[in-house]
Amino acid sequence: MTNADPAAPTLFERIVARQIPAQIVYEDDDYIAIRDIAPKAPVHLLVIPKRVSTRIDEITDAGEMGRLWLTATKVAREHLGDYRLVVNAGRGGGQEVFHTHIHILGGWEGASPVGFGQ
Repeated sequence: MTNADPAAPTLFERIVARQIPAQIVYEDDDYIAIRDIAPKAPVHLLVIPKRVSTRIDEITDAGEMGRLWLTATKVAREHLGDYRLVVNAGRGGGQEVFHTHIHILGGWEGASPVGFGQ
């Protein structure tokens, strides 16, 4: 899901503004975490910075980057014992929504997680 008009709010900005409904599992002043509407794992959450950057490599401040990853691990630990954190950067890296976000994936029981062979 691309943002055809770069000046228009991203899907995630619209979720933060409560213009689009989402299942919110965490929120603070800087981040929101929601359930993915097209899950790739039994538990699939997204941690989204409220400050917009198109992709993760646009974040150059170490403190900002660290807070994003710390928030993702905090949310993951609240919902899962074991988990995977994934970031897609750019269309060629699988990114569909061009607003930085971290995927939290987990909850597999007795099966190989997505991306691993049998």
